[in-house]
Amino acid sequence: MSPALTEAIGYAAAALTTFSFAPQVVKSWKTRDLSGVSLAMYAFFTIGVATWAVYGVLVGSWPVVAANVVTLGLAGSVLVLKIRAR
Repeated sequence: MSPALTEAIGYAAAALTTFSFAPQVVKSWKTRDLSGVSLAMYAFFTIGVATWAVYGVLVGSWPVVAANVVTLGLAGSVLVLKIRAR
């Protein structure tokens, strides 16, 4: 497989998995109802995403970096809303 196609697949996967968090962020922001959101899950997930972003920088994988930086913002938003709602 060509490097360009491999990179394109990486960006497509990154976009799909990253933006899957957008509906949760929008719903959480609008309703302020985070009763169904697990604080522990989002805390661990947010730390994991930050770690993946660092890994992406270290290995020079820009699809990994881009996806995880955006996901970090989205998941971090839900985490902050959850913490404030407590």
